[in-house]
Amino acid sequence: MLREAKLLRPVGWGLLTGALLVPLAGAGRAAGFALAVAATGVVWRALQHGRAARIVADAAAAAHAIGNRLRSAADLNRRSLLIIAAAALIVAPLVLNNYVLDVLTLAWLYVVLALGLQITVGFTGLLDLGYAAFYAMGAYGYAIASTRLGLPFWAGLPLGALLAAACGVGLGVVTLRLRGDYLAIVTLGFIQIVHLVLNNWDSVTNGPNGILNVGRPRIGSFVFSDPAHFYYVTLAVAVVAIGVNSRVQSSRIGRAWMAIRDDEIAAEAMGVPTTRLKVLAFASGAAWAGVAGVCFAGKFAFVSPESFTFFESIVILAMVVLGGMSSIPGVVLGAVVIVVVPELLRGVQDYRMLVFGAALVLMMALRPEGLVRRGLPRRRLGTAT
Repeated sequence: MLREAKLLRPVGWGLLTGALLVPLAGAGRAAGFALAVAATGVVWRALQHGRAARIVADAAAAAHAIGNRLRSAADLNRRSLLIIAAAALIVAPLVLNNYVLDVLTLAWLYVVLALGLQITVGFTGLLDLGYAAFYAMGAYGYAIASTRLGLPFWAGLPLGALLAAACGVGLGVVTLRLRGDYLAIVTLGFIQIVHLVLNNWDSVTNGPNGILNVGRPRIGSFVFSDPAHFYYVTLAVAVVAIGVNSRVQSSRIGRAWMAIRDDEIAAEAMGVPTTRLKVLAFASGAAWAGVAGVCFAGKFAFVSPESFTFFESIVILAMVVLGGMSSIPGVVLGAVVIVVVPELLRGVQDYRMLVFGAALVLMMALRPEGLVRRGLPRRRLGTAT
């Protein structure tokens, strides 16, 4: 113990030297000088006591132990990691303030939107630039039903999904023969038409003034009005969307969608009903946008045309492309990054969009497949006997 105390004594010398130099050289330089003095003293003491070899051996053993611990942590099974992540998400409202909860609520909302667009763009390869129109259908459908018919929020969720899915079927049927740029142009025209209708149909949508006093979620007499309440609602919807998309991706329908994306002619030659599946992809993606629109209207109790513009479609598309078009974890990560990073850069508000845009450009140049590369669905094949 006495020798260890002597060995660690130079650390005290370094701390004392650093404290004395802070007024003269500043905190950064003083800290660097203190570290140098402490390291030199420890090495000198070790050499004096003939313990250099033992210290090196102890350091190697410590590094080996740390490596084993890290490997053990990495070997945790997926279920344990999911349980830890779920627990962290559940207790988050207990330790976070309302501002952070609002940002996270918006992130979960965009996760649902990005997962819906992933079905159309990522799985099926249909470039949809008018996705925000389905978002508007769900929000306005619930807002009108809530203010005029008194429809509760929980009944508005399937209503918004069905209304948006019906519009998705209509758009899918109209664009059956279109691909690539032509499909993108038609969907761009679709969002512009919807935006004009929302702005000018005053008797139904109240025009640019929007619709006020939309009903909030409630269970009996309990009304969801706190940011933590909406955090849990949007988180639950996002978890359901992740689960459904994961199951669909590995199903026969998901593999058929990806076959259409890779080569539609070859897929049709192999017996894949491309017409029906393309319409189904538009309807399925639009349904999730409708659900997200109902959540949006229920949270803010207000909807207006300015919330559902072409730029909104581009932001959602950027989430899908940034995260990885066919990777569900990637799309979730892309949505969270695009929502959270601008908030982190709010301190440099004049330059945050410049920094954010440059980061996206670098991302596309260095990792064109997205943050998480897609994994192809695999199936274990039985060996022939």
